[in-house]
Amino acid sequence: QVQLLESGGGLVQAGGSLRLSCAASGGTFYTNTMGWFRQAPGKEREFVAAMTWTGGYTSYSDSVKGRFTISRDGAKNAVYLQMNSLKPEDTAVYYCAARKYSYSENAASYDYWGQGTQVTVSS
Repeated sequence: QVQLLESGGGLVQAGGSLRLSCAASGGTFYTNTMGWFRQAPGKEREFVAAMTWTGGYTSYSDSVKGRFTISRDGAKNAVYLQMNSLKPEDTAVYYCAARKYSYSENAASYDYWGQGTQVTVSS
């Protein structure tokens, strides 16, 4: 029903910034939750940030709090992840995800996933 497409990944120096975009199509989900997750080689997929479409509530993992910002553009059915003060530890494939029901930071509870975009931070 819902298709998600991430973009904006790339290579950046430590301390730099990058902005990821997620375009949503195939259905409306204004009552749903949108999230960003990331997965590095050999590691499990981990929560980065999430927000609700209608309430504007946002949450972040401790590792990115104060550096990353999640936002949305309802008219464009898009969500964004502004990443500042990037560290080599942030290197991973970043995924956009959507959940139909209540707010969650658990990857297993999300219903739709994008294909991911690579973010590489060099030291």
